[in-house]
Amino acid sequence: MLPSLTALLLCQLIGEALVRFLGLPVPGPVVGLVLLFSFLALRRSVPDSLNRTATGLLHHLSLLFVPAGVGVLQHVDRISAEWMAIAVALLVSAVSTILVTAVVMRAMIRLMKLDDEAGEATDP
Repeated sequence: MLPSLTALLLCQLIGEALVRFLGLPVPGPVVGLVLLFSFLALRRSVPDSLNRTATGLLHHLSLLFVPAGVGVLQHVDRISAEWMAIAVALLVSAVSTILVTAVVMRAMIRLMKLDDEAGEATDP
């Protein structure tokens, strides 16, 4: 478990270092996650120990929300002062996500229908 946890944290550390060094506008853990995914994709498998460690972390995922909750409580004055901007940003991002998902879904349905029609045309 310790080597797997070390590997996960090392990916996060490398992601943080890359973000700070390159000035990327992306959170370091996201870059670390992409690095981990790339490594596992190249390897074409997930080591059993890493799988068990990740599963254990996912079982206790709710504990990872505690720091976020503390942050919200710590900045409650700022949130109450800027609640309108936060609400608008949440609403716009949610609606944008739904619209983009709908457009992509419609495009994929059309693409799948074209593939089905092409497959039927070539079948004897």
